[in-house]
Amino acid sequence: MNAMRTLESAKYVSLRTYRKSGAAVDTPVWCAGDENERLYVFSAGEAGKVKRLRNSSAAQLAVCDFSGKLLDDWVEARAQVIDERAETDLALAALRKKYGWSMRLADIGSILTGKFNKRAYIRIELT
Repeated sequence: MNAMRTLESAKYVSLRTYRKSGAAVDTPVWCAGDENERLYVFSAGEAGKVKRLRNSSAAQLAVCDFSGKLLDDWVEARAQVIDERAETDLALAALRKKYGWSMRLADIGSILTGKFNKRAYIRIELT
């Protein structure tokens, strides 16, 4: 199986982003793919990974478990925070399709806490 298919099918992936100092920061996340070979991740809009990606699109992905323990090798990628509404809608649809009721529960929790509209969506393309 190629890297894209492996990452698309994984329940959790570790997203590695980089601080300005060059230090790597790994975060386990949900991700879902689309038909255009892109992966999407969502995050709190003010999360560290979002801030780091606004400074540098350099990223890596690896399949992991829910706690972030790596289960496969790192894959090089470029990641970008999406600002266009049409693409954020595509990202949310892909995540809902993959994660089903789990994603919908996360959505409801975000709506109830007022955080849904503060989410950031991230597009990732393997390099």
